[in-house]
Amino acid sequence: MNKGGLVNEVAKVVCTKKEAQEAVNCVFSAITKALKKKDAVTLIGFGTFKVGTRKARKGRHPQTGEELKIKARKIAKFVPGKALKAAVK
Repeated sequence: MNKGGLVNEVAKVVCTKKEAQEAVNCVFSAITKALKKKDAVTLIGFGTFKVGTRKARKGRHPQTGEELKIKARKIAKFVPGKALKAAVK
């Protein structure tokens, strides 16, 4: 399922597809803003979105084989909740 499919599912519950689009965009925007502030977003029964860090490491240039330094950086992580894990089983 992609974003359009998600909007169509939400549209079945709300009045119009336009309202569903706004609702989905609002949820994504709220999660993004929270992660920018380095806050975790916990949705009980679904999972937790949080900011993690990836350590600096060495890599290789794929064409030349030259060794490169890859800087440490922040990444978005999702940890599924217990109910989601059980549903996917």
